Amino acid sequence: MSLSAVLDDIAACRACAGELPHTPRPVVFVRPEVRLLIAGQAPGRRVHESGLPFTDASGDRLRQWMGIDAATFYGRPEIGVAAMAFCFPGTNPKGGDYPPPRRCAQLWRPQLLAELPKVELTLLVGSYAQDWALGARAKGNMTETVRAWRDYAPDYLPMPHPSWRNTGWLKRNPWFEAEAAPYLRQRVLEILGS
Repeated sequence: MSLSAVLDDIAACRACAGELPHTPRPVVFVRPEVRLLIAGQAPGRRVHESGLPFTDASGDRLRQWMGIDAATFYGRPEIGVAAMAFCFPGTNPKGGDYPPPRRCAQLWRPQLLAELPKVELTLLVGSYAQDWALGARAKGNMTETVRAWRDYAPDYLPMPHPSWRNTGWLKRNPWFEAEAAPYLRQRVLEILGS
């Protein structure tokens, strides 16, 4: 199977139809040249509407951590985004979005990753991506896993979600922006050849 065929199959996926509060709209943004893969949770409402990943304030913060602008983020084929679930799971009445359905990653992640052999670094954004990729190597919680980011280098960089909801976490854990973010910026420069 080719990357194009996998992406066509993902675009046509309706496995969660009837379970979502809207029509499924899978959002995945990868090209054959991807060397840096961003694995988040699932698209939010704005991304569901735009059809392009990280077209929100979370994307602004993520690009800041990466040290690049939006034109580089979307324009360079070395950067790709494939969340744990490709469709917006809906909004939880208690606030925030529902978790990504595991079914999506189980259906599509192995096939997609098999067609992305050039990936050198995967950003594991949030605990769902960390648990999936690291399995038993993940620590007891997201903070401990992110704090141990050096243990997963150079293949993975676990990180918090760049959502505004995590502003308090970032204030309580200033080491992330002081230590892990500079490492990320350096790796991005190396991958992009700048």
